[in-house]
Amino acid sequence: MTTPFDEHKPASRPGILARLRTSFLTGLVVIAPVAFTIWLIWSFIGWVDGFVLPFVPEFYQPDNLVRYAIGEARYNAWIGEDNSINIRGVGVVFFLIFTVFTGWIAKGLIGRSMIRYGETLVDRMPVVRSIYSGVKQIAETVFAQSERSFEKACLIEYPRKGIWAVGFVSTQAKGEINARPPHDEQLLSVFVPTTPNPTSGFLLFFPKSDVIELDMSVEDAAKLVISAGLVYPNPKNPALPPEAPETAPEAANVPAPDKAAE
Repeated sequence: MTTPFDEHKPASRPGILARLRTSFLTGLVVIAPVAFTIWLIWSFIGWVDGFVLPFVPEFYQPDNLVRYAIGEARYNAWIGEDNSINIRGVGVVFFLIFTVFTGWIAKGLIGRSMIRYGETLVDRMPVVRSIYSGVKQIAETVFAQSERSFEKACLIEYPRKGIWAVGFVSTQAKGEINARPPHDEQLLSVFVPTTPNPTSGFLLFFPKSDVIELDMSVEDAAKLVISAGLVYPNPKNPALPPEAPETAPEAANVPAPDKAAE
């Protein structure tokens, strides 16, 4: 119990260690995403270089290209005869050029004939054909055109009534998937991702009336899933759609001016 005679003690300021800790955590939040992104890209480029460069002819290796560009004498004087240069990204460049060239050939008549002949040979190999068909289906799904991407973000009741989950409408169900179940409306195939890894999840089929389509984009819904509900499309007011402007309540009830009265 305090009395009027008690002295007022001002709130103590945080010590220097507490301020340093706060600054450190703030800096970590800023640096960690940037550093992880750079490390991931750098590691991926190194992995591609390590896989592609052994197939590149000796003359086009990065070290030999530098020797040819600056001259053997200058290379030995500047870098050293026994030293070599590892330039990251050269393998990625060769991979991109080779991939574009292969795609250009595959679109032609000769390329399509070669692909059909190669797939015929693969179909005769018991183990190889299973691996090839699986990888081909995955590649066609991941690198398909935009019409095969998710159409809309949605809400569905899963895993039971009264519990809602964010899902992605992929397409309308076809064939016996849509014909066999006892229902009177179109079924939609919905992918329900897991948190925080949205690449795994469940493929479910719902009647169209049980799927609530959302106004948010597929990218915003993916961010919501990855962040475990922490990142909403509209951070100022999550109740509003991503692009909806906030209107004042009093402005919504103001009638339009009567032009005839003027």
